[in-house]
Amino acid sequence: MRLASIRTGRGLRLHVRGATGYVDLADATDDGRLATLAGLFGAGDAGLAAARRASEREGVAIERHLFGPATPEAPRVLCLGVNYADHAREGGRDVPSWPESFVRGTGSVIGPYDDLVAPALTERLDYEAEVAVVIGRGGRYIRARDAFDAILGYAAMNDGSAREWQRKATQWTPGKNFDGTMPIGPEIVTVDEVDITDVAIRSILNGEVMQDARTSMMIVSVARAVEYFSGFTTLRPGDVIATGTPGGVGFARTPPVWLKPGDLIEVEVGGVGTIANRVVAEEGAPADWPWRPLAVDTTAF
Repeated sequence: MRLASIRTGRGLRLHVRGATGYVDLADATDDGRLATLAGLFGAGDAGLAAARRASEREGVAIERHLFGPATPEAPRVLCLGVNYADHAREGGRDVPSWPESFVRGTGSVIGPYDDLVAPALTERLDYEAEVAVVIGRGGRYIRARDAFDAILGYAAMNDGSAREWQRKATQWTPGKNFDGTMPIGPEIVTVDEVDITDVAIRSILNGEVMQDARTSMMIVSVARAVEYFSGFTTLRPGDVIATGTPGGVGFARTPPVWLKPGDLIEVEVGGVGTIANRVVAEEGAPADWPWRPLAVDTTAF
């Protein structure tokens, strides 16, 4: 089953891919709860069963610009960093023996075909192809062997990163949370549709393949990632786990490759889908903003 949040005249509404096109879940089931992903979670197994029945119906074609984020208003985006050995090495790091992790806010989330905003305060915007894991049942202390029972499905995502903000201090939060820098979608593909343990993952910049790997190369697998995060926090329905990016990112290239306005950056995840985002310049930022990692005068603070 493939779920998508679609922009309509009635707001963002949850759809399921049907026998043809997409089916509005709330309309198809006469259950208003199913108009949103949060409502689907609230409806539990009955809601999922209704969605599966609706997926057998005829739907309508949806234009790409109408796709919203696959996980609108996710409670949290819990992220793994440095989760592929080649990405660790290209950054001059040892392969980690303990997961590197951080949190993204929902303000950075955009749709799968929306414009990706190049922040005015960064000169080093980078791309990171990743698999997003969308939590379904959730829970605490979930063993890796039980992890897939806690997952609703998967989406493609780009963990757009302002590198100088990420590296200026010891914490990664600023560089990973600029508004409009994390597209996710186009659908949530449920766990029964794809075996995520070994699928292709690629990023393509202006038609050139930049990253090309397989999820089997992860240091911490999807199942182990669920186990790890659920050890210190209760995973809730709608939480997203970002599983890290493989080697080939822009900062590690010679010369470095930074995203700039006009670029088209795509992320492909085998069996899950492809997102494609045109990079645009941020508008309205103050020209004299004092906090710029490459030029800030720290004696002023």
